[in-house]
Amino acid sequence: MTDTAAPAIRHPRMAWKRASVLPGFGITFGYTLVYLGLIVLLPLAALLFRPAELGVDGFIKTVTAPRVVASLKLSFGAAAIAALINGVFGLIVAWVLTRYTFPLKRVADALVDLPFALPTAVAGIALTALYAPNGWIGKWLMPLGLKVAFTPLGVVVALIFIGLPFVVRTVQPVLLDLDREVEEAAASLGATRWQNFRMVIFPSIMPALLTGFALAFARAVGEYGSVIFIAGNMPMRSEIAPLLIVTKLEEFDYAGAAAIGLVMVVVSLGALAAVNALQTSLAARGRPGAAA
Repeated sequence: MTDTAAPAIRHPRMAWKRASVLPGFGITFGYTLVYLGLIVLLPLAALLFRPAELGVDGFIKTVTAPRVVASLKLSFGAAAIAALINGVFGLIVAWVLTRYTFPLKRVADALVDLPFALPTAVAGIALTALYAPNGWIGKWLMPLGLKVAFTPLGVVVALIFIGLPFVVRTVQPVLLDLDREVEEAAASLGATRWQNFRMVIFPSIMPALLTGFALAFARAVGEYGSVIFIAGNMPMRSEIAPLLIVTKLEEFDYAGAAAIGLVMVVVSLGALAAVNALQTSLAARGRPGAAA
């Protein structure tokens, strides 16, 4: 007669601890929550509660003032235009860097990251020196009636400069990972180069391109250092919202500055949510069996 040992009963907590991959998960998870709370949630809470000092009427009056509306329109409009331009030319740059071999390719690849490393104030001064009416490029544009510096166009140029790397570095890895055999199969079936790009390559890189667009847009909305030098900062014409926030802080109008910041956060989150929803929709269409 043999005795059958009863299976050991494991406590659920013990099983959870054994299944944990990270050592000291409780400590690290607690640190993560505290860190996010102090760095992210606390400033957002201040941004939410500080405008309450104005009251509903005061908040509406502050954010609908003509100067505030004009600065918000310029910030979001210029950021959207710059992100769209970067979406097109960033894709072209990423395509050239991944699909072609040419002299000084490593140098060109490194130059893409220059806006990341360059201080924004230095970028603004350099762009102003180039596009001012007496600058190296501006003096050739002035006879054509095209003034860049100290106009909204200068804001767009600055935002294009700082946003390009976000698109290139987001799309480039996806292009590198694309399976060339799929393109060759499409070509063997009679697809032209344009059809191959439009029907095979572009759907694969579209989610990454949208991510790059969203990152460039988000960075451009809050950009300050590289814009204030080339914008001219004329109220109702070339004044961006971040500069108006700084102006209100210098006037000790903290509630007004927080109100403008809250509007920027809400609009930015809405735009990013729309981009994420579009990404999810495109990813769902690309899954096998999605059409059925």
